[in-house]
Amino acid sequence: MALKQSDLDGLARRYTEAWNSKVPENVASFHTPSSSIIINQGEPSIGHPGLTEMAAGFHADVPDLHLTCNGIRGSGNLAIYLWTFTGHHADTGNALYVLGWEEWELDDDMKVTSSLGWFDGEEYDRQVAG
Repeated sequence: MALKQSDLDGLARRYTEAWNSKVPENVASFHTPSSSIIINQGEPSIGHPGLTEMAAGFHADVPDLHLTCNGIRGSGNLAIYLWTFTGHHADTGNALYVLGWEEWELDDDMKVTSSLGWFDGEEYDRQVAG
């Protein structure tokens, strides 16, 4: 499958909007029913229930989370979605500025079949602690 940049740009815009909607099911809807995400080599979140729970966890930890897309690139059925999120941690109130990316495998309908997510966990913890 050859990915057009215009299609990837549209996907990135809609995905960003899904995160910013604060509705975890909207994030999960970008994945196939059996899709998974593994963040920072942790335990996988599998299927729409797991993906919804993962997004809900981020929204609980950072209630004012705002995601910005920093770019998207693709090759074959693979894409890299670059992002920044900002907000304040729910427990400490400390401001967060986190950079990261997701590596996606996409099907012919441009649904994510698997994802690897990455951000600097140590830096995130440092910002949470203040």
